[in-house]
Amino acid sequence: MSNAEHHEGTRRDFLYYATAGAGAVATGAAVWPLVNQMNPSADVLALSSIRVDVSGVAEGSQITVKWLGKPVFIRRRTAEEIEAARSVDLGDLVDPVARNANLDGSAEATDENRAMDEAGEWLVQMGVCTHLGCVPLGNAGDYALDGGVGGWFCPCHGSHYDTSGRIRKGPAPQNLPVPPAEFVDETTILLG
Repeated sequence: MSNAEHHEGTRRDFLYYATAGAGAVATGAAVWPLVNQMNPSADVLALSSIRVDVSGVAEGSQITVKWLGKPVFIRRRTAEEIEAARSVDLGDLVDPVARNANLDGSAEATDENRAMDEAGEWLVQMGVCTHLGCVPLGNAGDYALDGGVGGWFCPCHGSHYDTSGRIRKGPAPQNLPVPPAEFVDETTILLG
């Protein structure tokens, strides 16, 4: 091969690579707006985390807040509710996984793995039935304690959740999920 032929091959290769590079940049520039439109809008991002003041929540009661367009139950449980939840044999559970976004995805569904604090007083969970997305009623169902305290019941299809939000009876396949949450001070919970 002569020096001139070698030079032409190098120039040809350069032109191929330059054309392919320009095509890749042009394709990326054309596709980016289509991909970027699927990102959450500014108003959704602004609501991706909220602070909830729980100073007024009395023991044995709950509040419901809206986070990312869905209800979240924040319950301050009684000693009886905590005791009932912690005395459950894990073999009796329909769903053995904690479903807690704050823990490893394979954590067991013990009450300790679902409650926000070590004492178990605070329970934060999504208020959406895992069967068809209905909103369960609080202080209701077969696993509410005497006097109708604790537990949740979804009347649409008959799912019963215990005082830890774990599915115990009915068609729902999973426990009520625990969202990303933490105490930022003694009376404020940060969701998200």
